[in-house]
Amino acid sequence: MKIAAETANCVGAGMCANVAPSVFDIDAGTGLVRVLTEAGDVPADQVGAVSDAIAVCPAQALQWAEGDGA
Repeated sequence: MKIAAETANCVGAGMCANVAPSVFDIDAGTGLVRVLTEAGDVPADQVGAVSDAIAVCPAQALQWAEGDGA
């Protein structure tokens, strides 16, 4: 599965990084979400945490990449 992050929508709340720190971080330069996994690939053991991060994102800046609906 792949995750997509729309930095144009991100407000830098950091909730995603708190919920799924091995997948998301807040970029020190921009203050916006940064996906840490290569090409947005989400490891199988992180799918639940990423789903939780999508749910708590106040800006709705995260979603499963098209064709990867969870």
